[in-house]
Amino acid sequence: MNIEEFDYFLPEELIAQHPIEPRDASRLLVLHKESGKLEHKHFYEIGNYLRPGDVLVINDTKVLPARLYAQKETGAQIEIVILKQVGLNQWQSLVKPGKKALPGTKLYFPGHSMTAEVIDYSEDGTRIVQFYPQGDFFTALDEIGQMPLPHYIKEPLKDKNRYQPVYARERGSAAAPTAGLHFTNDLLQKLEAQGILIAKVLLHVGLGTFRPVKVQEITEHKMHSEYYQVTPETADIINKARQNGGRVISVGTTSARTLETLSTNEGVLMPGTGWTDIFIYPGYQFKMVDALITNFHLPKSTLVMLVAAFAGREQVLAAYKEAIKEKYRFYSFGDAMLLI
Repeated sequence: MNIEEFDYFLPEELIAQHPIEPRDASRLLVLHKESGKLEHKHFYEIGNYLRPGDVLVINDTKVLPARLYAQKETGAQIEIVILKQVGLNQWQSLVKPGKKALPGTKLYFPGHSMTAEVIDYSEDGTRIVQFYPQGDFFTALDEIGQMPLPHYIKEPLKDKNRYQPVYARERGSAAAPTAGLHFTNDLLQKLEAQGILIAKVLLHVGLGTFRPVKVQEITEHKMHSEYYQVTPETADIINKARQNGGRVISVGTTSARTLETLSTNEGVLMPGTGWTDIFIYPGYQFKMVDALITNFHLPKSTLVMLVAAFAGREQVLAAYKEAIKEKYRFYSFGDAMLLI
């Protein structure tokens, strides 16, 4: 399957530069995958498409303020984006410019007591950075770190919390599970009052999510690996809901990848923790996910491929074309889709 089959043209002005207020005022494009019918709604209307006994599966990972700006002893500027913890205060990181950050390079953070040192290379070109905080590393990170917004967002973020879902709990992500950004606490309470169950999974989103696919034949693409966790309690909620005729509605591609990683061919969700590099593209048979809430994704991305696997490539690209025509807002701070 050729990468060009997942391309589309997006006018730059449709790339959302800031989050909408309130969160659930974003638009919602509903795609009925069996008929291909499209409906134009708002996110606060999503309960109209859910039934009592359905289970909404959210990813409660919390984004780290993972972007740090440091200086070398020479005064040269260095940007660090921490990706994955590999030891005590030791992180696999993207470092720019990499040529100026060889192992042994000492780094300083102006106005702050924490220091750091580049100690090794990773196989994929990232660096291993050892941090030396005076106290707790995460406290220091909260003080000097910035949210790692994607490159296509040019406007500064006024409130760090707007790049977190309201239910974010377990810190560890280098990017937000953006489908969750549309929920408010009030909306979640209304859905629960409607008889909809809410189950939490965990998948720490890595920046690999946004890395472009560089091969023409998509089956040759190597997926990034991300840490997941599904508790016995969550597995029990979801399995019982399915046994009782409820549908599993995945909030985002990260929840979907977690569910599909741990589902048996018979459609039973197993609890567990580990690392997943599952790559979902057209031809994949979903075992657990019955409906998907997601944002609009970049052309040729693995995220577009997952959505295309769920509802059909031609149907999804036709929906994207309609969204562009109707001037929906795209990407991380953009509008949402419900594929049901």
